Amino acid sequence: MPEICASPSLSPATHEQSSWLPRRRRSAGAARQLLREFLAAHPERSERLAEVGELLLSELVANAVEHPRVPPGRLILVRFTLCAAELRIEVHDAGEGLPAAPTTAEPPDHDAESGRGLFLVEHLSHRWGCLPRPDGVGKSVWCTVTADDRSAAA
Repeated sequence: MPEICASPSLSPATHEQSSWLPRRRRSAGAARQLLREFLAAHPERSERLAEVGELLLSELVANAVEHPRVPPGRLILVRFTLCAAELRIEVHDAGEGLPAAPTTAEPPDHDAESGRGLFLVEHLSHRWGCLPRPDGVGKSVWCTVTADDRSAAA
C-alpha cells in the first residue's frame, strides 16, 4: 500500500473524509481502502455504495494519476461525503485539462487499452462533473452514487 501523505480527517457530523495521496498508480488501491474504511463506519449504508463507489473511485484516481501534465511530487486529494443514501466521491488534481464526457453510449472497443474510465463513470454514477478548484490550481472531478440508482441494473 502506498504511503498516505496526510492523515485522513473525519467529521462525524457531516460524514466526510479527505486524504492526500501521492500521484502514483498504486494510489488507486489506497483510495479504495480508504473508501472501504469510511463506509464501514456507516454500516447502515448500501453495499452498492461500496461496490460501485470503489470502481468509480479507481477510475477517477487513475485519470488523476495518468493524464495531468504537472511537475513531479504533486499530490491528489480524495474526498468522500455521505449524505442520506448518496455517496459523493471527489478526486482533485493539479492538472488544468478538463475531462471530456464520452461521446457515445456504446462501450469502448474491447481491444482498447484505455478509454473506459469516464464511460463507466457516466453510466454507473447518478451524476458526475468537473469543477476548477476554487482554492488552488487544478480541478476536481466528482461523481455521486446512490443506493437506489437508476443504473443499478447496468
